[in-house]
Amino acid sequence: MRPPRERIVVKARAGWMGMGRGAGSTALGLFQILPVFLCIFPSVTSPCKILKCNSEFWAATSGSHHLGAEEAPEFCTALRAYAHCTRRTARTCRGDLAYHSAVHGIDDLMVQHNCSKDGPTSQPRLRTLPPGDSQERSDSPEICHYEKSFHKHSAAPNYTHCGLFGDPHLRTFTDTFQTCKVQGAWPLIDNNYLNVQVTNTPVLPGSSATATSKLTIIFKSFQECVDQKVYQAEMDELPAAFVDGSKNGGDKHGANSLKITEKVSGQHIEIQAKYIGTTIVVRQVGRYLTFAVRMPEEVVNAVEDRDSQGLYLCLRGCPASQQIDFQSIRSAQATEGRARRKGPSLPAPPEAFTYETATAKCREKLPVEDLYFQSCVFDLLTTGDVNFMLAAYYAFEDVKMLHSNKDKLHLYERTRVLTPGNTAPTGTHPTLWVALLCLCWLCLL
Repeated sequence: MRPPRERIVVKARAGWMGMGRGAGSTALGLFQILPVFLCIFPSVTSPCKILKCNSEFWAATSGSHHLGAEEAPEFCTALRAYAHCTRRTARTCRGDLAYHSAVHGIDDLMVQHNCSKDGPTSQPRLRTLPPGDSQERSDSPEICHYEKSFHKHSAAPNYTHCGLFGDPHLRTFTDTFQTCKVQGAWPLIDNNYLNVQVTNTPVLPGSSATATSKLTIIFKSFQECVDQKVYQAEMDELPAAFVDGSKNGGDKHGANSLKITEKVSGQHIEIQAKYIGTTIVVRQVGRYLTFAVRMPEEVVNAVEDRDSQGLYLCLRGCPASQQIDFQSIRSAQATEGRARRKGPSLPAPPEAFTYETATAKCREKLPVEDLYFQSCVFDLLTTGDVNFMLAAYYAFEDVKMLHSNKDKLHLYERTRVLTPGNTAPTGTHPTLWVALLCLCWLCLL
């Protein structure tokens, strides 16, 4: 047996992260923790873009550890661009603690570097990776490549898949399929290696239909492989870098075991975390986000206290109170559609789909009438937005790429959770019947 992989220890890096010569540790340290602070306390629908401002400034000044006198103007230019960015988002960031902290930090840096508030404010340059950085270093530690760290006599790892898309529909690591309300912020994954949180917002004001508008992924620091990294995507903003502007795992020896690749600009990114054998796909389809992950079972179950993982949606599924039986709604829609054909035609908004037009539209991309097809129909009926058809299509494309068992790509039965008010399903475990019979016998004594 190979030794168990060492547990993650997340360490905060002290001081400033390349913010310039002579910068005060208090202000810079504050900027360093802002991305993590925002991820822990996200606002559900906040349009505040302070994270983007922070990321751009860090990327522009990441090489400024030892600024010479001739480079000081460049730092001041980046600082003015940073200030300009915060002013642009001032109206939407009222009351945001991270925003006000950034504004005060900028003022401190202006004084420390003798920067004038008047001057050029060219956009900060994005940090470029050094030559050869796009390839994994051949001398990276073996522990930073999950599959290579398995001994030859050990069995190959078992991989699992979880995905979230549409209104939203959840496929868990155990291949259960649910449609959920889950409005607001919810944890998808929470284990020793990474955290994934999604925020779902109403598609239309007052609508019960929700979709994913924000996604935050925190990769925890791991041995000599990667530093802690935070990735964040929002509606109309799918960056191809972590919030600090980098595209790999930082400064450690095995940093390239964590990489972001942009597949389609603004629409599709892929994150490879080889040190934990994990692949993550994030897409923006229309205005909303989809998420898919391929992860070894060992990593999935690497939790400190399994009993406390009740809201780990990819592992446990949605709470029963948050689940929607979309198949019964679909049947009602079909019945209503047949009744409408027999009676007088009713006016409908131009964007609305009938059951027949929704099924026809979904069949264009999803010819097999599985749960992805049914989810597509449900979403078109509830939102009227054709992009939800594409979300279901791409979600299934991601399943084909990421799922290790090709016989389980299609699912046909939605998973139902038995709640106290439900009747017992057919096929109740024999042990339960024996217990009930014993109880009845005791009552008769």
